Amino acid sequence: MQPSWNLLKGLNKQPYRGYHWILCFFKEGDFCIFKRIPFVLMLELGMVVWTADWVMRRLLQLVLFHTAWEMGSGQLHYSVPEESQHGTFVGRIAQDLGLEVSELVPRMFRMVSKEHKDYLEVNVQNGILFVNSRIDREELCAKSLLCAIHLEVIVDKPLRIFHVEVEIRDINDNAPIFSASEQILSIAELITVPGTEFPLEGASDSDIGSNAQLSYKLSSSQFFTVEQKRDEHNKHLALVLKKPLDREVTSVHRLLLTATDGGQPQLTGTVRLVINVLDTNDNPPVFNQSVYRVQLQENAAVGALVITLNATDLDEGINKDISYEFSNQIPVHFQKIFSINSNTGEVKVNGNVDFEDINEFDLQIVAKDKGNFPLSGHCRVIIEVLDVNDNAPEVSVSSLSVPVPEDAPPGTVVALISISDKDSGANGKLNCSLWPPKFPFKLTSTFKNYYSLVLSEPLDREQVAEYGLIVKVQDQGDPPMSASISLVVPISDVNDNAPTFAQPSYTLFLRENNPPGAHIFTVSASDPDVAENALVSYWLDEKLWPLSSYISVHSESGKLYALQPLDYEELKLLEFQVRAKDAGLPSLCGNVTIQVFVLDENDNAPAVSQSVEEPPALVVIPVPSGHMLGKIRALDADSGYNAWLRYELHEGNSGPWRVGLYSGEISTTRMLDEVEGGGSQNVLVVVKDHGKPPMSATATLSVSLVANSQAIKTDARLPRTVGNAKPLADTANLYLIIAICSVSSLFLLVILVYVALRCQSEEKEAMMYGPGTATLVCASEVGSWSYSNRHSHILAGVSGEAGGKSDLMVFSPNIPACAESGKQQDLLCTTVSNEL
Repeated sequence: MQPSWNLLKGLNKQPYRGYHWILCFFKEGDFCIFKRIPFVLMLELGMVVWTADWVMRRLLQLVLFHTAWEMGSGQLHYSVPEESQHGTFVGRIAQDLGLEVSELVPRMFRMVSKEHKDYLEVNVQNGILFVNSRIDREELCAKSLLCAIHLEVIVDKPLRIFHVEVEIRDINDNAPIFSASEQILSIAELITVPGTEFPLEGASDSDIGSNAQLSYKLSSSQFFTVEQKRDEHNKHLALVLKKPLDREVTSVHRLLLTATDGGQPQLTGTVRLVINVLDTNDNPPVFNQSVYRVQLQENAAVGALVITLNATDLDEGINKDISYEFSNQIPVHFQKIFSINSNTGEVKVNGNVDFEDINEFDLQIVAKDKGNFPLSGHCRVIIEVLDVNDNAPEVSVSSLSVPVPEDAPPGTVVALISISDKDSGANGKLNCSLWPPKFPFKLTSTFKNYYSLVLSEPLDREQVAEYGLIVKVQDQGDPPMSASISLVVPISDVNDNAPTFAQPSYTLFLRENNPPGAHIFTVSASDPDVAENALVSYWLDEKLWPLSSYISVHSESGKLYALQPLDYEELKLLEFQVRAKDAGLPSLCGNVTIQVFVLDENDNAPAVSQSVEEPPALVVIPVPSGHMLGKIRALDADSGYNAWLRYELHEGNSGPWRVGLYSGEISTTRMLDEVEGGGSQNVLVVVKDHGKPPMSATATLSVSLVANSQAIKTDARLPRTVGNAKPLADTANLYLIIAICSVSSLFLLVILVYVALRCQSEEKEAMMYGPGTATLVCASEVGSWSYSNRHSHILAGVSGEAGGKSDLMVFSPNIPACAESGKQQDLLCTTVSNEL
């Protein structure tokens, strides 16, 4: 059965070091992180509901788990199925703990698991927790509902400890198993009434939950059926007689009992049942109660009496004599711990009773009479083991950060200490203290039985160079037991290393129109000193006040933020310095140069330079095919492909017109004669750039067709007459190309001189460069050009000088004759920047 809910909401009360408790959509195979309730408990509550008693027990467990969780708030949880292969992903532990992957090695990231070997490992190159070796849940936690591996994650500089619990989820990898391949029963004929039950030894399944929920099926039989009953402790399997047996007809019945678990896929186990039909002796022994409950303290002496059982038999003579024995369903190691007197029914201690190993025993007792065909009665003895304070506490130091700098402030963590006690109840409750109390240290509880040794007062190395401490742990048993451990804490000092960056400068590329407050980069400086001497803060050079409206840096994390959207058309380059300063006295500094190049986005539509108020173009007909009527001129504030324009006729146009794809020249597609004169038409042209997505604008050219006879009369009144201006346009384009190439060569020479001078400069100045006058030259198959201009400015944080900057962007397309059909062509764009 799948869980009845799809969404579990973690209670988001307090974020932990950048790690926020999240909403978890869980399905089989995914890991989940919860703030309040362990995953395995949710999974069980969502899988199956058995009875009202079962629900009450689960609700009680929920309350207990919730209380325990509140006491250990801050723990990180993952889950992974058992038997996962080496390298199986568990979780991004570095990210979830709020740690940067790059600082795992410098901060000596390590993971400690006292009891669970090396099942899990962390890849310090990417911060991922993964399965390192085979995990068998049944070997690790037996039948425990909640199986988890507790990890301690420790990092230095500063010293921190995190607690991580990895839940091992059960999979259906164990089939039901019977203790023997065959069970033999003896049933008296005729006198045994229908409905009589005969206990059977059920199968066991090492899995838990639904994977261990067993159902039984008996092979076809007219005399027997199998029933599974459940009381408040266990399930019981019984063979039920459906109708009386007749030994003279069938003396032996052979059946097959199959156990099936509830996992997916289902696994099965079988056992053969051999039922011998007996005669006579029709009264079995009967106990005065079916279940006996007793309490026994652990470590009870061998030979101590546990209980005396008594069964009675209504028969006479030898059929009334009774002997007692353990059922063959009892595990072998139980029979090594307890013994039963076959004549008196006394159950005594025969071995070591340890609460920490087993806290409850379920013994099934058989009473048999001594008739020729003996009958038997059954009862159960449930022994509850009481805990005594027989285990001393244990204390260990998982991390000791020494020597301690003498300028370390109060509250600095010196050592991480864990304590434990195998006992339970008051015997397992611990008190931890520090001796001598006059020293400037104290113990602070961090999580359950974990403590931090921290400074309580300032240190002075010149007075005391070394401290000797004793950590004592005592339980609350009667009498109490204790343990202690000694620590030696030396003191040190100094601050002689300045923060340094991994490289002297960084070059960033940022697209324009970024959201305000966007995180664009993180600088990080390292300091080989320790404690406060290695605590680095970041700030911009105070001389760079013009940049305060563009860039800011977080003083602790080194994250750089763009405070406002950047516009490529106004600003191309930001260059500034970030300084890192440690917290020592006196403080030491380091710096790094950051260059942020703004990348162009297609955020400007083409702008048509032609005025809509211009009078219509007069065309004197007849005119030949290809006659140019006029030219659409448009500009685009963007650059590169985003500013490369193409012209197309609007779909609503009708008439013998066409427009040059890149020239914007409007001409006729066929010869116009005098028959078509005397009217005017509007030619609607769409101007598009090559950006992604493209942006467009429209322009309209009004054309008035006039016959030769009309042209003579109206010539004096015409504002302009369109003729064949192509030779003049070609001559102008040729001069324009020569002028642009000459200016470009000069610009390139200036750039090379500027770069050479700048490389010789010993001190860098923080500057912001804006794009200068940009000329876009696009060569098409008809040899026409279009260009756009921009403004430029330079903000110098030191000198305050201003100048201009020009960009010449030359597009050299290789367009075949089919370019007019709309096929995309590859263009080579070369940008040459010159400082004026």
